[in-house]
Amino acid sequence: MKTLLVMISFAASIVLTACGNNNSAQEQETKKDTTSGNATATNESHMVNTGISSVLDGYLSIKNALATDDGKKAASSAKNLNDALSKVNESAMSQDVKKVYTEVKADILEHAEHIGANASNIAHQREHFDILSKDVIDLVNATGSSQTLYKDFCPMYNDKKGAFWLSETKDIRNPYYGNTMQTCGELKQEIGPKG
Repeated sequence: MKTLLVMISFAASIVLTACGNNNSAQEQETKKDTTSGNATATNESHMVNTGISSVLDGYLSIKNALATDDGKKAASSAKNLNDALSKVNESAMSQDVKKVYTEVKADILEHAEHIGANASNIAHQREHFDILSKDVIDLVNATGSSQTLYKDFCPMYNDKKGAFWLSETKDIRNPYYGNTMQTCGELKQEIGPKG
């Protein structure tokens, strides 16, 4: 038993060291969105007029729940995301945005449904959140954002293949490991309106 505890402590220290926040590396990797002011205004109207901002709100709520290991809250947030998705006004979208939305809509719905149906299985929720994040990132890249977002990356998730997520805060709050390794990750890109 003592040997097992020593091995677990050793493994945890390796993982925490690998996930330590390297602020200088973060600063070097951080990139500002280069969208022009007029494009940003157009993107903001896409977010609000089409209802995509409500979809994003649902996504961010799932992310926040997973970051605090709250599978029940993640499930209810996923149901809110699905409700928001059903209210999206596709007729208000430009052709470019509508093309991307059409490509990701079914996937967003499927992964949100899995998250919503698995309140007691947070590992399964996180698997679907990984794929959901890719789709939401594609959607935000097409529509822009009415708020500043941060594209973060966890190098440890999925057998060290890594995974991205979007956050509304600059501080790292890892949805893939929650309280176990909450600050594991690095900021990769800042997305949003010009200030």
